[in-house]
Amino acid sequence: MKTLKTILTLFTISIFAISCSSDNDKPDPVKYNEENPLEAYMSTSGFYQKAVDQKNAGIYEYGFSFKPTVTGKINAIIVKIPDVNSALRVTLWDAATKTVIKSEIVNAATANVTVEKTITAIPLTKDKEYFFTVNSDDWINRTKADGSAATYPIVAGNITITGYAFISSTAAETLFPTNARNTYYAGDMTFKFQQTE
Repeated sequence: MKTLKTILTLFTISIFAISCSSDNDKPDPVKYNEENPLEAYMSTSGFYQKAVDQKNAGIYEYGFSFKPTVTGKINAIIVKIPDVNSALRVTLWDAATKTVIKSEIVNAATANVTVEKTITAIPLTKDKEYFFTVNSDDWINRTKADGSAATYPIVAGNITITGYAFISSTAAETLFPTNARNTYYAGDMTFKFQQTE
């Protein structure tokens, strides 16, 4: 009887140890690095070659459309404009329905200084098209040195930039940009994207 108790005790301990060990042996979930697509966008398009500050040039909703090539999320918004704006509105759109997914206000407290605002993560679906815009009367007008057009789409890591567009607006309006252009980019605005699966 004593031998049976000892065997049962050892068997129970072995099962417990195997169970605990298998729980601890599960691999940690993969954590992907954050990506900022702006640098690759500027480099591939050639729009890094010439930059001219435009200040108080009329209010526009302007930005770029894009598709993530993987499922992920936007963790932060990054902007730089050539003037001060304590209520700079940045908006993420569903490009297919032209509806607002989320707007955030960013305080651009100093002209031509990059501001990064961490936000509650916004999930993005693989291969779905989005539009990322700023509402402002100030921007950095970026072109190629010879003024020629860029060719879209532009691959920037796990983000594919599909175009640039603008629309005349007001500070109170949030309008979907419909005037596409491929000879310049008005900015600077971008985001931190992180793959999630």
